[in-house]
Amino acid sequence: MDLYEYEGKSYLARFGVPVGPGAVADSVDEAVAAADAVGYPAVIKAQVRVGGRGRAGGVRIVAGKDEAATAAGEILGSTIKGHRVARLWVEAASPVVREYYVGFTLDRAAKLDLAMVSTQGGVEIEEIAASRPEAIARLEVDPTEGLSKAATLDLVARAGIEADAQARVAEVVTALYRCYIEGDADLVEINPLVMTPSGEVRALDAKVTLDDEAAFRHPEWSKFLGAECDDPRERAARGKGLSYVGLDGSVGIIANGAGLAMSTLDMVNQVGGSAANFLDIGGGADAEVICAALEVVNADARVCAILVNVFGGIVRCDDVARGVVDALARMALASPLVVRLAGTHAAEADKILRPHLSDRLIVEETMAAAAGRAVEIATASGR
Repeated sequence: MDLYEYEGKSYLARFGVPVGPGAVADSVDEAVAAADAVGYPAVIKAQVRVGGRGRAGGVRIVAGKDEAATAAGEILGSTIKGHRVARLWVEAASPVVREYYVGFTLDRAAKLDLAMVSTQGGVEIEEIAASRPEAIARLEVDPTEGLSKAATLDLVARAGIEADAQARVAEVVTALYRCYIEGDADLVEINPLVMTPSGEVRALDAKVTLDDEAAFRHPEWSKFLGAECDDPRERAARGKGLSYVGLDGSVGIIANGAGLAMSTLDMVNQVGGSAANFLDIGGGADAEVICAALEVVNADARVCAILVNVFGGIVRCDDVARGVVDALARMALASPLVVRLAGTHAAEADKILRPHLSDRLIVEETMAAAAGRAVEIATASGR
């Protein structure tokens, strides 16, 4: 379950992450009233579950009532990467002297939590990972041991956080990890985490993905379920119980685990392509789940090639292979399918797929080779 920014900030605040005050607005009049209340200059931000809002004109700084009305009117009803804007978040503009990135997700291959910190805040983390991977300090955290104060301070120091800010940033990292663990999240990100001229550290944005499997522990999550899912691809995926985020590229991605899915997105970017989606089939996917995932990705007109990247642990590669074969029998794939399977029962999976290989079903041994082939196909399609 992906939260909107305003929902994510509220969720982070429950665990001690500092966020600024603001208000939700569903109309121009409400946006102007909210801007008047927080004071000028104010920031009016489109609420969509996708990055790159600023570049698309979905984030505007306004100096007064007239500018607020104009900006709200232009943003409401606009479309950002296929997402229609129906709601705004209005907050006071923060003077910024430094920007950072902080995030936590699960590295399913390592079966450890993954912490990431960078001084390159304000830029999409995928771009940083692709162009300057050394700019992201990483730390694998054993969830049975937790994140110690010493390890947190070492992480922010390795990230290059300035000495005078390390203690405050470390406090936010600790609070964010509490949100990730106690809040049952699959992903938590602050980008950017900013420092103001007064030395205050604050989350200027928030990305939170909650673990749907933990919903039974959180009756308070019911308030998030009423939020409109404005991407039809995401609605279709949610109806099939899949963790999906729509993007605007041409390579459809299916992977098991948020960490591997993110790595696959990064690899596609590194070889010159762009992802059409993030789709995590989870740790217990069987043939039916694979079929469902392929149905969702295949229905996306943007997709020119489909990349299935699975590392078998709990997920068995032969089950994934059967799902692929079943999907080929059930539906006409609009785009060629590139498959990379490694891990549990990979040899059996290879035997299942080999009789079906063609220019529409391609098997590669490594993630890099699979990503390269998928991007090559997508590029050659001319769509």
